[in-house]
Order: sequence, then C-alpha cells, then structure tokens
Amino acid sequence: MADVLVVYYSRVGSVAALARQIARGVGEIDGMTARLRTVPPVASQTETAMPPVPETGAPYVTTKDLEECAGLAIGSPTRFGNMAAPMKHFLDGLGSQWASGVLIGKPAGAFTSTASMHGGQESTLLSMMIPLLHHGCIITGLPYSEPRLSSTQTGGTPYGPSHVSGAHADPTLSDDEAELARAFGRRLAELARKLAA
Repeated sequence: MADVLVVYYSRVGSVAALARQIARGVGEIDGMTARLRTVPPVASQTETAMPPVPETGAPYVTTKDLEECAGLAIGSPTRFGNMAAPMKHFLDGLGSQWASGVLIGKPAGAFTSTASMHGGQESTLLSMMIPLLHHGCIITGLPYSEPRLSSTQTGGTPYGPSHVSGAHADPTLSDDEAELARAFGRRLAELARKLAA
C-alpha cells in the first residue's frame, strides 16, 4: 500500500470535511491509502506550547509523513486570498526537506474553503502550489472531464477542491463539493500509483 498524505489546517471544520472526502477518494484506488494529518495552530505568544497530540481530529503532521508519502494534498482556509498562517508556518519549516528533495516527483495539489463565493479560493490554491513547485512536486488539479466542475453552484475549481461555507461558517459540503473532493483524491492516488511504478 502507498500513502497519499492529506495535510490540512481547519479552524471551523470546512477544510477538515474536504480532507476527509479527499481521503475517501484516495481509498477508492486499489493499493492506495490516505494518511490524514493536520498542522498545529500558531500563537502570537511564542511561549505557548501546543500539546504533542491534538485533542481531537487527525494527528499533527511530521516530516516522516512527507518522506513516506507517494503524493500530497495540502488544505487551508482562505485568509485574505492566501493560505492561513498555520499552513504557511508549516511549509516555511521544510527547508531541510527541500534540500534533500523528499517531495521531488510526487504528485501534489491543494484545497481550500472560503466564507463567500468570491473570497479568494483560486488565489489561495495558487499560493499553496508555489511551495509545492519549489519542492519539485508535480502539480495536479481537477480537469473539466469532471462533470460537476461545470455544473457546481457552490465550491470546486480546476485548481483544486473548495467549499463555500457562507456567512455562518457552515462546514457541510454540498454534493458537488464532496464529489469533486473525492475525484481529486482519486486523481492524486492514480497519479501517485503510476509514478511509483
């Protein structure tokens, strides 16, 4: 079995919901499994320490997860058209992994959630792809051969899966959002399996 690492930061649950659907899609491909991981929040007080294991949800990501994965999906809510600080902090700490090339040649992509339909989903997805390119990943998104990409009235972009949570931060995915996230997981897993062979 080969793992696709699905690592995310989620504050109210929307990005976590997308991550679970991506993981389901990965699991639909023979010989592939998903490894769900999260990143810890960052605090303005640097003395504040996070527990070594989150109280709920996925475990925190480690560099070993990056070394062992065959593919990678990273997810973050949108913050002013960019990824949230915890995901950026995690990515900024991967200098030795960049130097050793542990992600070179691995398929990777991004996913996000916003409160509004035009809240910066595509710019956030693109901002998360830049570090992946620096690491030598093979960037993948969602092709328009996915029919729901053309019909969705909620989230979903060719740059990667997305969710529109609305003014009340509803983490419930629409059918289109959930299916596009699963399709993205299947696509990453298929590419990872082919490249590993």
